[in-house]
Order: sequence, then C-alpha cells, then structure tokens
Amino acid sequence: MDLPALEDLGDLAGKNVLVRTDFNAPIESGTIIDDFRIRAALPTLQYLVESGANVTACSHLGRPAGVPNEKYTMAPIRKRLHELLPAVTLLENLRFNEGETSNDQKFVNELISGQDAYVNDAFGASHRSHASIVGPPQALPSAAGRLLHKEVKILSTLRDSPRRPFIAILGGSKVSDKIGVIEALLKIVDELIIGGGMCFTFLKAKGHEVGSSLLEEDYVDYCSELLESGAPIRLPYDITAMNSDGEIGHPNSGGVVRQVGVDIQQGWMGLDIGPGTAAEFGDRIDGARTILWNGPMGVFEDDRFAAGTKHVALCMAENNAAFTVVGGGDSAAATKKFGLENQMDHVSTGGGASLELIEKGDLPGLIALREAR
Repeated sequence: MDLPALEDLGDLAGKNVLVRTDFNAPIESGTIIDDFRIRAALPTLQYLVESGANVTACSHLGRPAGVPNEKYTMAPIRKRLHELLPAVTLLENLRFNEGETSNDQKFVNELISGQDAYVNDAFGASHRSHASIVGPPQALPSAAGRLLHKEVKILSTLRDSPRRPFIAILGGSKVSDKIGVIEALLKIVDELIIGGGMCFTFLKAKGHEVGSSLLEEDYVDYCSELLESGAPIRLPYDITAMNSDGEIGHPNSGGVVRQVGVDIQQGWMGLDIGPGTAAEFGDRIDGARTILWNGPMGVFEDDRFAAGTKHVALCMAENNAAFTVVGGGDSAAATKKFGLENQMDHVSTGGGASLELIEKGDLPGLIALREAR
C-alpha cells in the first residue's frame, strides 16, 4: 500500500515523536492477563528510542465513554511498558476524552502539541476514524510502525494472492456483524467454513429447527439467498447443546449437555459444533494451503463447549504446509488458551480491523498515513 516507513521520517535525534499504539490489553483486578499487544509494539518503540527520539506513546483501553474511569486507567500498562522499555512515556487513556472517538480537532491539537513526528502502530484501531488515528497525519510528518506494516502486508496478501486452496473459518455470534466480510471472502476463498453462534441463522435458512440457539431472524432470508447461490459454504451437521437448566460458564449449576444433530428442540441451545463436524472441518483444514480464522466455533471460555474451537486451532497449528492467520479478537484469545499461538504463522492484533481490511482493502488510518504531509 506504499505506506510511509519509519526510515522515511529521517534523522530523529532529539525529536519528539508521538506513537499511537494499541495497548488495549485484558486486565483483571489491576493485573494484565496478556501483554501480547504491548510486546508487539516493541520493535517500533525500540527503533525510535535507538534513533535518539523522545518517544510518547498513547492508546485507548476499554470503553470509558469519554470520562475518566479508574477501571480503565493506563497505570498497569504503564508499569509493564516501563519494565520492557523505560525510555517511553505513556499518556493516560485516550478515551477519557470524548474528543478521541468524535475526532475533535481540539483534542488532536492537544495530542500533537510539541511533537515533531507521528507514528501509527495501532493496527487494531486503524479501522476507526478517531482523533489519534486520523488527526496527527494532517499536521505532522507521519509513518507506519513495524507492526502496522506487518499486519497490512500479510492481510493484503491474503486478499490479493493467497496460496490455494484458501479456506476461511468464521465464527462468533452474529451474521449481521460479518455480512461485508462474508461477501468479500466468498469472492476469494475456495471454501468458507461457518461455526459459532452465527451458524444457526444459516441452519434455520436450510429449514432446520434451532431451538433456543442464537438466531437473527431478520437475516434468515439473506443466508438462504447465499446458500441457494451455490456459494462454497460449509456448515455444521452436529451440535453440542445444553438444556435450559444449565448456565453458560457455570458447569456446577446443573443442566444437561449432549450431542445433537442440526435440528435442535425447544429448550435446548447450541453452544459448540459437534465432534463429527469438528472432524470434518479438520479434514478441510488439513488440505488447505492458506487458512484465515476469525471467530470461535463455540463458547470456548466454558470447557464444556471448547472442543470445537480447540480442534480447529489444533488442526491449523499442525498444518505445516499452510500459511495460517488468526484474525485477532476471541480467536487469538482461544489460540492462547490452548497454548498454540506460537504455532501459527500470524496472530493479528486486530479482530475488527483485520476483517475490515480484507473486506474493503483499506482502512481510515492507512489512508491518513498515505495522505500525510
């Protein structure tokens, strides 16, 4: 995409550089659960520090709704960053100011005050037209960081020139959230595998009963049209379901879990693909040479409904002939839970951003960099 690189900024000795990072790490009781996103930014930050720049990083954390909220303070992130690279200063949560999400010029001016250059290394936020993403390039010499370059190169290659067969695996909750990417993927993949909560709208479109499973009634006709078009979509044929006596995430609360077909009776909820489907999906993965995965096959946080997601991840990890990409978000969390993150070729730092780049071929943050002064 011909994005400006760090080297294009020239001599940075003594210069003040603002770096937009994506440090939106999971935190519980003030403790960082996974510092993956912090470590992913280190190559960019280290380059700038070693070049003699005075580096200030900024990031969002959670959704504090434009006001300071102790729950979303950057203090734990700042502590970890100081351990890894003490020379870098980290600002407080960008979303403590409502001007961040509204792209307010006054807030942009506050961010860039005293800065000589800007670097965007926040791929996971680059699909947002927020102040810290699209504002600074209008006023400062700007460049893409190492992580941003890497993400864009890999995902653009998937979109434009993948090795074949190319299989995409989509999961997660809603068809409505992924209409654009479904249509984009169907133009470039050899097969689209669909699991997770979104599969039940497709199964309903095929005339199956889905019981109390997640269903978007308004999108049944859309799914029916896709299936009737002959699109290469593969759906589950068995499901792991639980009756209404159970509670998701609480195995000791009671409830019956069993394997069923694709017709689910009322009072039962599908919460994972079944073992037969997992095996079939695994066979398709074994034969692929490019694999993109975004979205779990079930509620993997509950071990009773994790088997489908784990099998998909394991098959990807064991396919040494394929280039494997995990599209961030819950898929990345699942990959880490199962200890397979180091066996994937690329684990993206941006779930929504990775899908939008594949869907649209560009992002607001990338456009801003290419148009920078």
